[in-house]
Amino acid sequence: MKRARVVYGGTVHSASENDSNSLRLADGRTVSQEEVAWLPPVEPGTVFALGLNYADHAKELDFNAPAEPLVFLKGPNTFIGHRGETVRPSDVTYMHYECELAVIIGRQARNVSREDAYNYVAGYTVANDYALRDYLENYYRPNLRVKNRDTCTPIGPWFVDASDIEDPMKLGLRTYINGELVQEGNTKDMIFSIPYLIEYLSSFMTLNEGDIILTGTPKGSVDTKPGDQVITEVEGVGRLENKIISDEALRT
Repeated sequence: MKRARVVYGGTVHSASENDSNSLRLADGRTVSQEEVAWLPPVEPGTVFALGLNYADHAKELDFNAPAEPLVFLKGPNTFIGHRGETVRPSDVTYMHYECELAVIIGRQARNVSREDAYNYVAGYTVANDYALRDYLENYYRPNLRVKNRDTCTPIGPWFVDASDIEDPMKLGLRTYINGELVQEGNTKDMIFSIPYLIEYLSSFMTLNEGDIILTGTPKGSVDTKPGDQVITEVEGVGRLENKIISDEALRT
């Protein structure tokens, strides 16, 4: 099942997909998908993000592929829903999208083996983990300013039950800017697989329901500009729309 969190009539609702154009609210009403404001499909707990988890992406950025997971955390300020607006700071010269499969943890996990890892996954969604390359600093502060800006992580539109995805390690990923295909890859090319990451993270800290793992992005980084419509898509999971606006637009 594909589920969502939306605002309709001034109230937050749980909803499910009714058809390609409408939603069924938890109270039984059916509404158009155009009538609602989309929220992130889950209220994020701790959010882990993977840097350079695709070898081809590491190569295009002139980095070596990591020997162990390169993980950083993201704050709740950065998340917005489907059809939201992401602010591009005026001092930035290179801001690129990153289409990613997001793994949503379903129950508490500690010292989980790779073989048992999928039993702790509740579902999946799509994330666009924008990167502001101008802010990349150094080894000691690698991704804080690059990856935690307000509005810079659209996520959604759907929470897709894990049981509906036969093999999350064989899903196509695509990004479009203004309708043009600019990024294409497949989750089979991750360096560290979903089971590996759950085993790795749960070996030294407890994972909880609602925690999210953003699993990285393949090659194909292209700069984005205010006015661009960016669509990130994961096969069988969803198609996430987003628009870039300038920070000057917020002051007018």
